[in-house]
Amino acid sequence: MAIELNFKLDDLSDIAKKIVDNACSKTLLFYGEMGAGKTTLISAIVSELGSKDKASSPTFSIVNEYKIPDGMLYHFDFYRLKNQVEAMDMGVEDYFYSGAWNLIEWPEKIMDLLPDNITVIELSILDDNSRLLKLSEK
Repeated sequence: MAIELNFKLDDLSDIAKKIVDNACSKTLLFYGEMGAGKTTLISAIVSELGSKDKASSPTFSIVNEYKIPDGMLYHFDFYRLKNQVEAMDMGVEDYFYSGAWNLIEWPEKIMDLLPDNITVIELSILDDNSRLLKLSEK
């Protein structure tokens, strides 16, 4: 299954709902260049899943935790990791196999640690206000 969507930034809540409804797993990998809107999209997904928290980038903390009605959601940003050992040291496997939602930016830094059943989201910039989203399963 693969879905492609062109969207404007004003449509983020609708796009977040489509992602949640069509994800094949609770582990979502986000790919896209800097400025493509990965964190902005993740914030909309956090809201769609019912969190009252305002989501922000975990660039410096590596992971942000959000309470949602049916448990927890973890938002990772592995951009600053030097190697996979750093991720293992922070216990990422405990997060990944907890049954919670795991939204992961820069997953290419930890490919060997990811679970088998994942949803891939690729974002491309079309113009200042438009993006192309490709959603697939791996």
